[in-house]
Amino acid sequence: MQVDTLGIYVQIPFCVSKCSFCNFSSRVARESVFQGYCDAIRHEMEWLVRGHRTHDVLVALPVDTLYLGGGTPTILGKDLLQELFASLRRRFQFIESPEITIEITPGSADRGFLECLRCLGFNRLSIGAQSFDDAELHSVGRLHSAAETSRQVSLARAAGFENVSLDLIGGLPHQTQDSWQHSLCFALDLEPEHVSVYLFEIDEKSRLGREVIEHGRRYHAASVPDDDFMAWAYEAARKTLRKAGYAQYEISNFARAGYESRHNLKYWELRPYLGLGAGAHSFDGMRRWSNEVSPEIYAQKLGRDESPIAEARVLAEREQLEEFFFLGLRQCRGVDLAVATRRWGKAAVSRWSDTIARLEREGSIVRCDQRLRIPEAAYLVSNEIFKDFV
Repeated sequence: MQVDTLGIYVQIPFCVSKCSFCNFSSRVARESVFQGYCDAIRHEMEWLVRGHRTHDVLVALPVDTLYLGGGTPTILGKDLLQELFASLRRRFQFIESPEITIEITPGSADRGFLECLRCLGFNRLSIGAQSFDDAELHSVGRLHSAAETSRQVSLARAAGFENVSLDLIGGLPHQTQDSWQHSLCFALDLEPEHVSVYLFEIDEKSRLGREVIEHGRRYHAASVPDDDFMAWAYEAARKTLRKAGYAQYEISNFARAGYESRHNLKYWELRPYLGLGAGAHSFDGMRRWSNEVSPEIYAQKLGRDESPIAEARVLAEREQLEEFFFLGLRQCRGVDLAVATRRWGKAAVSRWSDTIARLEREGSIVRCDQRLRIPEAAYLVSNEIFKDFV
């Protein structure tokens, strides 16, 4: 697959507080560590572009998407973000109209800050609303209110942002059918261009998840809705968003026409992206690698001019095809077997014929000529379907 552009993801793993549902590698940190961390990211850029042959082709590609995530990237403040963005502009070649996204928490950016972001070139905001019910927000440690999210969107519009995405989470403690429907309607009243709907993941990577697994009561674990509610919430979101004119283009993502996340599409389409920062992941089409998760170890290694990479692997042909299926099938349009055949050959793709035929018989996959997709009725069990390709 020929690809001639690059997406860059910059990981800022710091927050003002750690939400109980969070399973990301973010942390609460003192402001004094931010400068050193940004210096380490700039050092990583220099390390990459100095001629490390395994990355030569990747870093030479023109950049069409940039995504600052975390964590809470705005925690760095205007000055550090300006310095970081200037370094990115110096080290990489950006196309004329790139998509440049930054994640923000409601209440973390005033109008002046947002105007500064616009001047830097940011043109897309991803706002972590999560819920528009204050009791749900406070139960998981969110510091903002529904009113602050509404104000944040208003400030974004006043600052000139025309591409705003809202994140919502189904299955938070104390959530009910009425409160979830309220959150959906409240979000739509704000008229975002994009909405991401996630279901709370019960896993040991978060404090709340561990407590639910252990049948505890801390972090409002006893008030987490059951699986039937999760299924209802997902379908309610799909129905409500579709009725409001948002097209679902991926299992968790909905957008108005032309506002799909160009950066996130790279992940599902196996296009190259470069991750900068502690815990960031990269992919060049054949290889995957990830940086040290600890910001301290990440910075120390770069300070010694050592590689910050903690893990790297070249994907075998079979692994590449596995990823083609289980990442591509997350998209509502599915995957094109003709594309796979051109890239890996007819013999390699034909090894999956029996699996595909069985899933077709079971109704887990719909096939139209060379295109495969998961039917809408199976979105909730898509993870089980993906396992058939791994």
